[in-house]
Amino acid sequence: MDAVAGELLVRDLGRCAYEPVWRAMQAFTDARGEDSPDELWLVEHDPVFTLGQAGRPEHVLAPGDIPVVQVDRGGQVTYHGPGQIVAYPLLDLRRLKLGVREYVCRIEQAVIDTLGEWNIEGRRRAGAPGVYVDDAKVAALGIRVRRGCCFHGLAFNIAMDLEPFDRINPCGYAGLRVVAMADLGGPAGLEAVKPVLLRELARQLGLQPRAADATMAA
Repeated sequence: MDAVAGELLVRDLGRCAYEPVWRAMQAFTDARGEDSPDELWLVEHDPVFTLGQAGRPEHVLAPGDIPVVQVDRGGQVTYHGPGQIVAYPLLDLRRLKLGVREYVCRIEQAVIDTLGEWNIEGRRRAGAPGVYVDDAKVAALGIRVRRGCCFHGLAFNIAMDLEPFDRINPCGYAGLRVVAMADLGGPAGLEAVKPVLLRELARQLGLQPRAADATMAA
């Protein structure tokens, strides 16, 4: 399929195990050409800890029954689980004329503006990618760029059990507090947040979203 100028195909994958989605992102990125469409995959993962390329195993303190997967994104260790929106923008950054730093800034801004919809003030923290509310992390970022195209992305805590974060040093920071939107007076479900986050991501990227089927295909 050729890209339609300015279009973002959106696939809502529902709840999925982590590894098949990761492998499909890799395959999509490896197979895409200059005319391949940009896509955004939305997913809610089964419980998993992921350890980025810079990740140090000692930051996984006591995983218990939750699997740990070593992956090819940047960053340290994080947790994915039910009640969290994971958004994977699969973009040709060269075509969008975006550098990596600017791209990360725009993704963060989309989260900040989404929080603002519910009068929650999100902020960046120098040297620590992600979005924070009163020094507690509400969204984590980890990306990979290959041949000018990005994959992996954003994990946004909406209404979830935060206990697994106690089993790790989140993003490599011992004692880092983590929070979810529902604990800040925001929605208690993903479906209220998804359309707002999608709108803000599309606005930051200058793309027009279009719903596509939930098939992860290269």
